Amino acid sequence: MTYVLHYAPDNASLIIRLVLEEMALPYRTVLVDRSRCAQNSAAYRTLNPAGLIPVLETDHGPLFETGAILLWLADTHGKMAPAPDAPDRGDFLKWLFFISNTLHAQLRMLFYPAKYVGDDLSAQAQLRQTLTRRCPTQMTLPDALDLLDARKALHSDSGPHAPDVLDYYVMAVLRWCRLYPVDHTDWFDLQEYPALLTLAQDLEVRPAIHAAQTAEGLGATPFSAPSYANPPEGSAT
Repeated sequence: MTYVLHYAPDNASLIIRLVLEEMALPYRTVLVDRSRCAQNSAAYRTLNPAGLIPVLETDHGPLFETGAILLWLADTHGKMAPAPDAPDRGDFLKWLFFISNTLHAQLRMLFYPAKYVGDDLSAQAQLRQTLTRRCPTQMTLPDALDLLDARKALHSDSGPHAPDVLDYYVMAVLRWCRLYPVDHTDWFDLQEYPALLTLAQDLEVRPAIHAAQTAEGLGATPFSAPSYANPPEGSAT
């Protein structure tokens, strides 16, 4: 079938777009206009009752949650992830859920602190400070990125690999760490994660990246040195 990706520029739907492109799967897009809060419309919530982006319409019904969509696509098409019976399947799954449940979830807290601690500005500032500082007893954003950088460095030592869904998931996260929130990005320096920086530079030459650059206005170096999106339609925020 031709998949239908409900998307907003430079949102989590970007990860799904990249994987669809890398897998060379047929799909079309439907803009979720965030400037009009279309993600909260009754029509969109029939697809995703949580009102979050993305949704991927399939012949088995609509799918939501980025990690779930990635896993479903990988298993359905036998690409970009170990097969269910492969020896390294467990390792893949633990990192997929780590990225989704820890890294991505904490980014949402960083971007939207009021959703988690209310309107108190001091509480919001404290949450952001906690999320973005290294701490030996907590798994904060820098600590999580340290783990992913070490994992990628270890895998790189075994030679070149075709990108998997984890690579594209992490690339989007790196981009957002550099750009958002506009007034709170000084904690992040991609140079501190050399293996992830190399991955970003390697992936930026792939056709899947070029397709997303055009579709979402991501600029020449969307992951290694990102700039704010200038999409042909819709808004990233």
